[in-house]
Amino acid sequence: MSKTSKGKKVAESKTIMTELIMPNDTNPLGNLMGGNLMRWMDIAGGICAAKHCGNHVVTASVDHISFTQPIHLGDAITIEASVTRSFNTSVEIYIEVFASDITGENPRKSNHAFMTFVALDPKTKKPCSVPPVIPLSNEEEKLYEAASRRKEIRLILAGKLKAEDANEVRDYFDRFPKR
Repeated sequence: MSKTSKGKKVAESKTIMTELIMPNDTNPLGNLMGGNLMRWMDIAGGICAAKHCGNHVVTASVDHISFTQPIHLGDAITIEASVTRSFNTSVEIYIEVFASDITGENPRKSNHAFMTFVALDPKTKKPCSVPPVIPLSNEEEKLYEAASRRKEIRLILAGKLKAEDANEVRDYFDRFPKR
């Protein structure tokens, strides 16, 4: 039996990473630079994806990242990455970023994003199949069910799928007039 033939629970690959915001991580206003945060999100997401897939992975896409709460010099951040769904050779990872004072005071959610990673065969370095995801909680099930819609939107925005060929989100795009 191959390692991709049976599913894996979301908790089996959940990844939590913590960083302390130091002076070299910040802009002149004393806030964490967005690029540094995106790098850490990519690392946490990649580790989560690799744990789920059982192989090395590469980043394929990053959905919209909004910076809703500033993260300040001296804050501690916790990045939580969980697999939401797998497809043939890719996995979608949901990443949340929480910030607080170093003592744990003033906790707040500052960011979130969905990232997609593709698993690579160790010998050929070509995409390889990945295990299915087994969602257990209501929240895991909601993220799992919505993942196919998010994937279609990513493919439409990347120009790899025409809106009229989309199954999951076609009704949404049919509301807009054709040009």
